[in-house]
Amino acid sequence: MERIQLKNFLPRTLYGRALLIIISPLILLQIVSTWIFYDRHWDSITWRLVSGISGDIALVLDRMYEAPDKTQELFDSARMNMGLEFITRPGEILPNEPAEDADGLIHSLLAKALGERVKRPFRIDSRSYRQEVVVDVQLADGVLRVIVPGNRVFSSSTYIFIMWMVGTSLVLFAVASVFMRNQVRPIRRLANAVDSFGKGREADADVKPEGALEVRQATQAFNLMSERIRRQVRQRTDMLSGVSHDLRTPLTRMKLQLAMLGKDPEIAELKENVSEMEKMIEGYLTFARGEGGEQSLETDLTEMVSDIGDQWKRDGASIDTHVEGRIVTWVKPDAFKRCIDNLIANANRYADNIWVRAGRRGDAIEVTVDDDGPGIPEDQREDAFRPFVRLDRSRNPQTGGTGLGLSIARDIARVHGGELFLEDSPHGGLRARIRLPL
Repeated sequence: MERIQLKNFLPRTLYGRALLIIISPLILLQIVSTWIFYDRHWDSITWRLVSGISGDIALVLDRMYEAPDKTQELFDSARMNMGLEFITRPGEILPNEPAEDADGLIHSLLAKALGERVKRPFRIDSRSYRQEVVVDVQLADGVLRVIVPGNRVFSSSTYIFIMWMVGTSLVLFAVASVFMRNQVRPIRRLANAVDSFGKGREADADVKPEGALEVRQATQAFNLMSERIRRQVRQRTDMLSGVSHDLRTPLTRMKLQLAMLGKDPEIAELKENVSEMEKMIEGYLTFARGEGGEQSLETDLTEMVSDIGDQWKRDGASIDTHVEGRIVTWVKPDAFKRCIDNLIANANRYADNIWVRAGRRGDAIEVTVDDDGPGIPEDQREDAFRPFVRLDRSRNPQTGGTGLGLSIARDIARVHGGELFLEDSPHGGLRARIRLPL
């Protein structure tokens, strides 16, 4: 559970994770350096400063007892040479209570130094230690107030060190961000190219190899792979074009010969067989070709679906079409139109009413074709996608076709990086749902 929660807070992109790898040691180094500085340097420097102040105060007290008549001259000399201001307050007694800031580092170290060197009752006010620190020392006839300037108890090197440390870290972080962005950019470009290729969107040129050696190798491998696939598709299309020509030529000769033989019942039956063979061969070639040669274009699916529905209405089908908003995406127009046409043709063959809907669903586009026909049992839906498989076992093309409609439709959906699903329709029949990524 803790591991899953930790993953939720970690960045998901390569750029974010790379920066995290850089920042984490940098922050750890900052923490360790700061701790060492405060634990060693700060304590040492502060102790040396307060020790010097305590020694100066002890020296002035000793000179006061040695020459009481030269106290003012001694105070003037201390102000000029030590930076300390001494003020006598006769008759006063220090309060018997600790100061408000008795727990501070400067207060505790100064108290320790004064206790070792002055060896008299004292009271410290270090609330404004950056400006001054006031030390009251109890004498026999009063209180001696010592005003210590802040620069004698406080070293600004601490903040200078922190500022330099944080400043250089920010500069290093900015430089690392620029370099990491430049390294991640070729990976993003390659990912976009792979995504577009998987959706059937042909690029104008190969992806330019950039970045680190491994990224260049991956880009070159992708370029070679895409070129092999395109070459294979071209070879298959060229071969099928030749097969189509070779098959149609003898069929055409047979049709001409049959037309010259007259109108006998046996000749009419032969004509029907030849016509059926021609339709079957055309269906086989269409399935094998897979519309592979068409280029992807930015297409208005709203207009396409509406036009398809209007065409089927003119042909006498009971069809209702509805598109949610305007949908523009990259598809192969003729191939995708054929995909929807095949689904509507299957629905029209077995149902009385057809409903076509299209809209955005999250990060995808969905087109559904519903009907009120008998549907397809769930355990036979995957078989319906297999080429040349007809759930209607008759060989009459008027009732069952060639068994390629759903196969071609799914092939076209997958060429676009999507998928075709068969589900139960809310109207009681079958629902064919095309889902395409944006």
